Amino acid sequence: MNVRYAEIDEAIAYIHRNLDEPLPLSRLARHVAFSSYHFARIFKERIGLPPLYYVSSLRLQRAKDLLLNSNLTVRQIGLEIGQQSLGTFTTRFTERVGMTPGEFRLAEPQADRYIRALRELSDWREQSAASIEVGAQVSGTVVADEPFDGFILIGLFNKPIPEGLPTYGTLLPSLGRFSFRGVAPGIYYLMVTSVAWEMQAKDFLLPQRTLRSRTRVPLFVSPHGEIEPLQVKLHPPRPDDPPILISLPVLMNQFLSRMGK
Repeated sequence: MNVRYAEIDEAIAYIHRNLDEPLPLSRLARHVAFSSYHFARIFKERIGLPPLYYVSSLRLQRAKDLLLNSNLTVRQIGLEIGQQSLGTFTTRFTERVGMTPGEFRLAEPQADRYIRALRELSDWREQSAASIEVGAQVSGTVVADEPFDGFILIGLFNKPIPEGLPTYGTLLPSLGRFSFRGVAPGIYYLMVTSVAWEMQAKDFLLPQRTLRSRTRVPLFVSPHGEIEPLQVKLHPPRPDDPPILISLPVLMNQFLSRMGK
């Protein structure tokens, strides 16, 4: 089945145009003249996420933008994206972004410090404990069609969207090889994005224009099997890419901590 239906492109555009309105599954399906069941099935095949999860992800991305670019209170921002309960909004934001809304609003100076610390690193090799060698290896190469001057953030996530903390994650000083050792059996999705050195902190706190890539099919890691080396190509954001919800400075801080910085 060809899952790259033009109707899904139209549904995505419709979601973006009407994000501040109620968007139940029936409304989305009706807009492209599909049954709810058929629409939900092919949307997930194309995007990797159920339609309503995709909608909630875009709304959290909108919340991140409002936290940095408006004077609305956290409660007002929750209401703006359809969350009536401040507690529910705070919990969901924290789980999927990696910090509370209040922490995210104040993260810009900290993010500046992290990127300065990364620029000063001369050796990006992490020290591996002996126990980490037990398990599978997931490795490959990150490439790009255009020159890139910056660093790469790469992780294995449990869902086909970069949210929450990756089960395994690291930073690379440039395009090239990556390797995760000691990967436990499970199902993972490889997600990659980039930060150019000339970026300001707000550019990667709201990474809507960063180069990125992802594996659209899950990686099945078995106890004794081997994963063929992967090649992932960075590309500009596409309409069907899920938003990058994880706060990239969280990953930067974790990496610096492991480097003893």
